[in-house]
Amino acid sequence: MIDRETFVELMSGVCSPVTVVTATTADGRPHGSTVSSFASLSLDPPLVSFALDRASGLLPHLRPGDRVGVNILGAHQREPAAAFARRHRGPGSKFDGVTWTVRAGLPHLPESAGWAVGRVERHVDGGDHILLVVCVEEAESTPTAPLVYARRVFGTHSPLAVAS
Repeated sequence: MIDRETFVELMSGVCSPVTVVTATTADGRPHGSTVSSFASLSLDPPLVSFALDRASGLLPHLRPGDRVGVNILGAHQREPAAAFARRHRGPGSKFDGVTWTVRAGLPHLPESAGWAVGRVERHVDGGDHILLVVCVEEAESTPTAPLVYARRVFGTHSPLAVAS
């Protein structure tokens, strides 16, 4: 088996979309976390997946059947990406200082490149992470350039020039 540092270096070269996954507790409190493992899983039914660390503060709020929001961040949203990536400790919330609204009953970051709402179908064991499979019930995309993460920095997608 390879060592952790070699694996981390290998995976840092994989360009990942940056999303903020959100949920609301029964008492109306918002929760969210930056996720870079978001992926399309199936067209029929429309399924997506993402992974959360087993120690994630968001994971207990996303059991099978629970509703979840996925904010696909735009290239201009580096600050919210960083804010939701931090482990939250103490009073307040990761939402403090971040512009957000409630959409479909879930925390939404306006001006995102995309938005999806779904229900958690199941959890799948994935080592130190849990993979969540979500059935998408509502979605919207915009022409906003997406925020991506590669080689430990934020960036965006640029199309290659087509040779004529």
